[in-house]
This record gives sequence, C-alpha cells and structure tokens, in this order.
Amino acid sequence: MTQKTYIQSYITIQNNEIVLNGSSVFKIKSTNFTYKLSKFIFITIIFLSLFGCKQKETEKADELRFEKNVLNNVFVEIVDSIYMDRRIILGPPPPRLDFKTNKEDTIGHHAELKKYWREQDSIKKDTAKILLGVDNLVEKISGFDKEQFIEDCKKLKCVYDKSKEVEGFKFDLIPFKNNKKFNFQYLSKFPPVDLWDLNDTKSSMPVGSIGVSRIQFNKTKTLGVLSADASCGGGKCGRGFLIIIENRSGKWHIIKIENTWVS
Repeated sequence: MTQKTYIQSYITIQNNEIVLNGSSVFKIKSTNFTYKLSKFIFITIIFLSLFGCKQKETEKADELRFEKNVLNNVFVEIVDSIYMDRRIILGPPPPRLDFKTNKEDTIGHHAELKKYWREQDSIKKDTAKILLGVDNLVEKISGFDKEQFIEDCKKLKCVYDKSKEVEGFKFDLIPFKNNKKFNFQYLSKFPPVDLWDLNDTKSSMPVGSIGVSRIQFNKTKTLGVLSADASCGGGKCGRGFLIIIENRSGKWHIIKIENTWVS
C-alpha cells in the first residue's frame, strides 16, 4: 500500500510581506492587494479543510462497504459451523423411576426412547429451511471475548479500530433470502431469546439464534477476526466464539474457530 506524506506549510503576512515558514518571500506594496491575498488564503484553507473531511468520510464509507461485503461472504459458513438447533440439542430422555416399585420403568422408557429417535430421524430428513433468528445489529465484540480477541488481533497484526467498539450497523439479510438451507429472520420479530421454550419443536419460532460482531482486519486486509454467538434459546444454552477468516484467491473463508464461553 502507498504511504502518503503530508508537508505542512505556514503562510502569513507580516509588515506587508508574505512570509513562508518564517522566511520573507515577497514584499507587498498595496494594502488592497494585502486584503485580497488574505481573503484568498482564508478561502483556500477552508476549502482544503472541507476537502480533507470529505476525503475521510469517503474512506470510512469505503471501509464499511468492504467490511459488509466480507461479512456477507463468510456469514453462511459461520452459521453452518456454529448454529444450535434446540430440536436436536437435547439428548434422549433419562429413565423414569417407578415410585411404587422403586425401580426404573424400563417399558415406559423404551417407548419414550423410540419416540425420541423417531422425531430425531424426522428432523434430519426434513427438507424445510431451518429458521434462525439473527441479531439486527452488527456491533462491538462481546465483553466475554474482548481480551482473547485483542490477543488474537495482535498475532495477526491487526489494525485495531476502536471506533468499531461504539459504531455498529444493521445487518442486511436480503443477500441470504434465497439460501437453500436456512431461513434467516431478524430476532426483533420474536420474543426475547431467553423466553423461548426449549421443548417447543413444532411451532413457527426459530430453532436458534445467531449474532456476529464487527471485523478487525490486518493491514493488508487478507486476515480478519470477529466474535460470534449462537443459542438455542431458553437462557439455558449458548456459546461464544472467536473466528479468524482469511482471503484465499479472492474468497473469504474460516481458518479457525475458538470456543470462548458456554452458558
């Protein structure tokens, strides 16, 4: 990348002389000319200042557009790697105790196991899209992950952008509406995740939730780090992850996933 060098020059007018960086370069004989020159310098400084601000805004917009494109590239791969489905997350039911005989009800338990495995098999064969709730906003990394995130960022020689700790953006789900495996919907359409019923396997509620953070990149923008979380709802299951992504031949892919917390 090209490194830009800026040289500051200071132009002033002293005793009817134009002074550049402390040295007289031109003597002015006309007071009217002095006024016009002063006005010209003032307007030029304002113009350059506005131009610099506009350039920074353009660069920031380009950076955000780049980050959104990268996230769109890897989002489905991230989801497929970490999502949780409450229909299959719970294990088979344990044996029940017959309080009359103080023994396990093996006959009843066998029937429950048969029902459980029949339902699991039905879910695996289901060709309908998997409904997942997605956080509306892409924001700062999770507080649980920050220390490890910064450590990984240093290893990858990331340029840690602190503005991403306070500035977020709405995640656009339109690019994924034709995905064949998942049906992504904003979490704001549903009750809070903690209130979801883990035993609900047949309603129109999402089977899990997904959230992703802003991405921090290295200087050459060939590597990136972000955090993500997945839950099956009910406040009883959830996981956090740090994900390292890499640009390989123009396409972004996951190269490492670290499990950072479990609830």
